[in-house]
Amino acid sequence: MITLCWGAKGGSGVTTVAAALALSRRRPTVLLDLDGDAALAIGLGDDGGPTLDDWFESDASADRVMRLARHVRGDVQLVPSRRRIDRAHGRWGDLARAAAAIGHDVVVDAGTGPPPSTFQAIADVSLLVIRPCYLALTRAQRSSARPHGVVLVDEPGRALRPDDISAALGAPVVAVVSYDPKIARAVDSGLAVSRLPATCIRQLRNAA
Repeated sequence: MITLCWGAKGGSGVTTVAAALALSRRRPTVLLDLDGDAALAIGLGDDGGPTLDDWFESDASADRVMRLARHVRGDVQLVPSRRRIDRAHGRWGDLARAAAAIGHDVVVDAGTGPPPSTFQAIADVSLLVIRPCYLALTRAQRSSARPHGVVLVDEPGRALRPDDISAALGAPVVAVVSYDPKIARAVDSGLAVSRLPATCIRQLRNAA
């Protein structure tokens, strides 16, 4: 199962949702970071080791991608990057083939904007992460990428509801994650792995 997570607008919570999805699985899972924030957000930091950035700039074969993996917790591993990887790079097809060959569940943090087309092609599930924001919704409607489902990061006081989001995007809202300041504090402190609220993981468990 390859689950692709992406956002139409920055600040939607894509990295947090992708990490929580990976942690919610009850089977071996690889979190593949294409945007450069996952290691810091979940508290692994930068250990100075090789990352996807280095693989992209080398001639290393696709089967070496998993050698970049770092243990997160239990059966969850992270393949990290240090920055958002250029969408025009010529090795996206190689990376997509590597992801498809991993043999475990893969959750892809594709960051903001349309995901690489090679990943859209191999994803079993493409999830748009969005807040109930008119600007984010408008940008999502204009995007060239079409999600299979929507993860709504709900915020109090917003006028847009799940049915509005679903109707506008032509995709079902598969999970509603309640806004919780504890999540922001966990991410800000780099402790998302140990302090991510259990309610967030439960709310995402059936998303993909």
